Amino acid sequence: MISLEWLLVAALGLLAMQWWDGLQKRELALQAAQRACVQAGVQLLDASVALRKLGLRRDEKQRMRLYREFAFEYSSSGEDRQPGRVYMLGARVLSASLIQAGGSVLPLRR
Repeated sequence: MISLEWLLVAALGLLAMQWWDGLQKRELALQAAQRACVQAGVQLLDASVALRKLGLRRDEKQRMRLYREFAFEYSSSGEDRQPGRVYMLGARVLSASLIQAGGSVLPLRR
């Protein structure tokens, strides 16, 4: 019979794997944010992204994947801070967008 200690070790192992996977996805989101800022000719601030949403969604083959929305900030003049977003499904970047001062969204190529 499986002991409680082995179940705890297995649970901790799964938690560690999920944490490591989240770090890798965060790095992908940061690269997408950097590309979006270069493409738009703006400056990525703080060189970081922050996880805003996490959930389950289906991909084009109807498989369940983790959906992540990351937020970042950019500046067009060096004196302002504007929000941006990176959307991911599994390990794939769906899109990145810059949200402009009036609330309009500037979608960018992947």
